[in-house]
Parts: sequence; C-alpha cells; structure tokens
Amino acid sequence: MDVLSAVLSDLAAEGAWLDEVLAGRQDADWSQPTPAPGWTIAHQVAHLAWTDTQALRAATDPEAFAALVRRMLAGEVTVDTAAAEGATDPPPALLRRWRAGRAELAVALAAVPAGTRLPWFGPPMSTTSMATARLMETWAHGQDIAEALDVPHPVTHRLRHVADLAVRTRDFAFTVHGLTPPPDPFAIRLAAPDGAIWSWGPADAAQGVEGTAHDFCLLATQRRHRLDTALVATGLDADRWLDIAQAFAGPPGTGRKPWKLAADGG
Repeated sequence: MDVLSAVLSDLAAEGAWLDEVLAGRQDADWSQPTPAPGWTIAHQVAHLAWTDTQALRAATDPEAFAALVRRMLAGEVTVDTAAAEGATDPPPALLRRWRAGRAELAVALAAVPAGTRLPWFGPPMSTTSMATARLMETWAHGQDIAEALDVPHPVTHRLRHVADLAVRTRDFAFTVHGLTPPPDPFAIRLAAPDGAIWSWGPADAAQGVEGTAHDFCLLATQRRHRLDTALVATGLDADRWLDIAQAFAGPPGTGRKPWKLAADGG
C-alpha cells in the first residue's frame, strides 16, 4: 500500500469511528456544547462537512476554491459563520451530508495525478498532505465531540499522521505568530500508543520535545493547553514551540485554557 492509500485508509477509519458515535443520537444531543467555545456538536460536524467540501474544490476545481478564498479575505465567509449555517440543518441531513462529502473527497484525492500541489488556506500541499490534514481535523473535532458526549476517544496508530503533520508545520507555527523559525531541526521523541517510540529529527539535536504522542497531538491541534500535558521541551526555541504549535492552516488559534490552573483556583 502506498503512502496516500495508507493515509486515506486511516482517514476513512477515523471518520467511521466518529460516524458510529453520532449515528442514532437524539437530535437534542447535537445541540450539546463542546469544549470549543460557542460550538455545539452540530457546529463541529458542519465544520467537518464544510472543510471536506473545500478540500474537494481544491482537488477538482482550483478556480472555485480561489474564489472562496477571495470571499474569505473580503470577510464574506468565515469558518465560524459556515459552521453556524451548516449547524442549522436537521441532524440526520447534516450527518448524511458529511458522510457523502468525505466519501466523495476520498475518491477525488485518490484520482489526483501524482506530484500535483493542491491550493489550501495555508501553503499548497500534496494530496497526501491534504488527506493527512483531513485526518487531523477529523480526529481533533472528534475529540471535542467525544468530550461533549463523555465517550472514550480511542488512542490508535492513526495519531502518527497527526504528529507527523504537527512536526512538519513547526516553521509555519512560528511564522504565523510573526516569529523567525529556528534554523535547526528539533529532536522529537514521542511514545506511541503501542509503547514504541516515534522520532523525528537528529538524535543529537540541541533542542527537542519528549512525551506521549497523544499529548503532543492534543497540544498541536490545540485541544489541550501545554500545562495539561506531560510534554517536556529542551531548549528555548522548543519550549516556545510548545506554546504556539498548531497543525492546522490559517491564523493563530486561541487554544484552550489550562484545566490545572482552573482546578487549582488560578
């Protein structure tokens, strides 16, 4: 199995898990608030459906995607307004729309000629990177939905894709915050769900990050504040990265407030 096929397979599996969580839920469940301020479960699914649609446009109709970007730059469309609009659909219709969209996107990405760079809200990306980004978002928004419904979110090997994307977007995270990216790579050592060690960068790098892959993915998708993880940074630049890491395109995210400080009365 080639790399793109492997990512698409894992994307399908992550989507299927979330679909199973949502299928059969009462309509009232879709109105439950999630950890994302102002977003219900319906907002989360509507966002996934909307971004899948935009990824499909990027893969099949770059001119239409460019037109959307112009509308967003003009303030005519925002991520929040798109989610709010989509969340007004009846839950069964919204679920069907998300199912159909993610299936259509998977077929389209598999058909893109090798070497093609797809436009996106950040730098253009390969089809494999686009599929990885969709997996990252599905996992991250699935995390919010799992917390809202108080259901366990399985920690699987699929986190490897999310962690890899977070490592590859290190320089983007610095740049989007108006900072100069560090000149040298970091040594990243993460404990995988099965106990193996996933690593990036030279082992003798002066700076690095260690911890669990789960914590790292929660941090990089801004589903946890770094104080609520056990991640350890070595070096000033690596330490700064843990404050600003984001595996998603677009402007800097606001992140999540630390639970530990709230629990301690801070």
